[in-house]
Amino acid sequence: MPKILVTGCSSGFGLAIAHTFLQAGWDVAATMRTPRTDLLPDTESLRVIALDVTNAESIIRAVETAGPIDALVNNAGVGMLNVLEGAEMSNVRDLFETNVFGAIALTKAVLPQMRVRGAGVIVNVSSSVTIKPLPALSIYSASKAALNAFTESLALEAALFGVRTRLVLPGSAPTTAFGKNAVARMGMEIPQPYSAFVHDYLTALRTGTEVTTPEDVAQAVWRAVTEPDAPMRSPVGADAQTWFRETGHPVA
Repeated sequence: MPKILVTGCSSGFGLAIAHTFLQAGWDVAATMRTPRTDLLPDTESLRVIALDVTNAESIIRAVETAGPIDALVNNAGVGMLNVLEGAEMSNVRDLFETNVFGAIALTKAVLPQMRVRGAGVIVNVSSSVTIKPLPALSIYSASKAALNAFTESLALEAALFGVRTRLVLPGSAPTTAFGKNAVARMGMEIPQPYSAFVHDYLTALRTGTEVTTPEDVAQAVWRAVTEPDAPMRSPVGADAQTWFRETGHPVA
């Protein structure tokens, strides 16, 4: 059976992606910062592995434990909702360590085996904030824009050896704990001059009817991994697809 390594599987998108590939008969290496065995089916096809993508030794151990893989999904990430003046630089660096440097480091760790084998797929979970600028998300957007540029440039190198890279761009996913986790980890002390502006934006965001579900993302990742002609960028969810069309791009 083919094997996939998915990061950030303790909830949300990562958990749904792991479920989807298990149900399709793949072997799955599901990584979590704090491993839990009660989230996914008890099957020989599953291996839950501890991984902190910001720690070099943790990456080495996880890749060794997973063994040869056919696909990598860099899904682990952290959000930040704040205006620039309200963002602590220590949190900015922490966010980039996870969203950008962690994905780069893990990709660098698995790419040699794919290059030697002459096959493999790397899917990076980005965000629809790279399609349409939104307020109070400048830091988060910058991290995802960097991930996009990395993925698209790497594609040119990896293609020399039969390895594909792809991006999925999810929209807002209110059913996940992503926003709550972001506030808990990064804080949300909005400077007073911006408070009314951010409040109005959040109110509009919460009343939106077009959203993204974890299942939407899992299906998009499935297509990116299994369909060689999948587009480089796949907007995921009704909101992301609407924004993609508004920029003049067709949705595959």
